[in-house]
Amino acid sequence: MELEREDNYRDLQNIHEKCKRCMYYHTKLTLTDGRTFDGIIENVDPDRIIILVGEDVLARENESHSEQYRVYPGYYHPGPGPIRYRRFVRQAFPLASLAALSLLPYPYIAPPVPYPIYPYFPY
Repeated sequence: MELEREDNYRDLQNIHEKCKRCMYYHTKLTLTDGRTFDGIIENVDPDRIIILVGEDVLARENESHSEQYRVYPGYYHPGPGPIRYRRFVRQAFPLASLAALSLLPYPYIAPPVPYPIYPYFPY
């Protein structure tokens, strides 16, 4: 048991270094039992990892108000009905149960150019 406490296993050291590099990024984690999570790595200890795991929450708006005060669809409001929120819950997992770790790819869409394409000759 002394070896586990000192963290002398090569694979655990490799996963520990990879978790340190991906700290504060949105990552996808796969555990040895097959479960997958997406979350933000908040802290990496020698024997465990702390992750902020996303959780979807549905909230009803204006339940206590009468129908005349209900907000209807507009430019900023999606309309009557439940509104979806996403909150993050802190969870700890043992580092030995982590099988795979990967960054979630976010596509980058270049903003439109505010000026005409070069070369532009006004005459």
